[in-house]
Order: sequence, then structure tokens, then C-alpha cells
Amino acid sequence: MAKGHRSQIKRERNAQKDARPSAKLSYARVSVQKACFVLDAIRGKDVQTALGILEYNPRYASSLIKKLLESAIANAENNGGLNRENLYVAECYANKGPTMKRVHPRAQGRAYRIEKRMSHITVVLDEKK
Repeated sequence: MAKGHRSQIKRERNAQKDARPSAKLSYARVSVQKACFVLDAIRGKDVQTALGILEYNPRYASSLIKKLLESAIANAENNGGLNRENLYVAECYANKGPTMKRVHPRAQGRAYRIEKRMSHITVVLDEKK
């Protein structure tokens, strides 16, 4: 348990926060496994190359991640004052979100469960040294 006043605890927590520009998409209607196929393709690449990869990738998740990457680039330019040419994808990952459970009727009164999975996708950028 942390000791001290609530404002002091918040101040210490904010001091440890990651200052790199990022963007997060919560409750994306794509499974973690399918999102990771696209995220693995852009990890470590500069933003121009990553946008090109996402533009011509046929997977559904690539359209979501392209918008997310553009948002992270805009955050870097507006909030951090960073140059677009020097940015690269430092981290990108997908965490498991809630699962919607649906029922599909089958023969002889049976019901099969359908799980519609969601994910929380995060893209973190950084500037080349």
C-alpha cells in the first residue's frame, strides 16, 4: 500500500509515466491473434513504411491499425512537437478485451456458442536518435 497524500501518490505515478507519443484503440472488433499478424509486420519500421504496409495489407485489422497509427503520428506532431520523418513504431501490441457470447441454433434443439472476441490495440512511437 502506498503511503502519503493522494496528490503525492498521483504526482509520483505521473512521474513514472511513459512520455512517448501513443494511441490506443479499445474494444476493437477483431481478435488478438488476427490483430497481431498485422502488428508484427509494422513493429520497428519507420512510420512511412508502416503506413505503406498497412495500406496494401488485405486483412481487416490493417484498416483499424492504419487509423490508429495516423492518430499516434498526429499526437506526436501536435502534443510532442516531433518531426514526422524521424518517427518509428517502437511498440505495438494487442491485449485481450471482453468476449461477446452468442448462440447459434443447431439441429435437434442444440445450441452452439459463438464467441465474438474484442481486443485493445496500442501503438507507441518514438523518435530515431
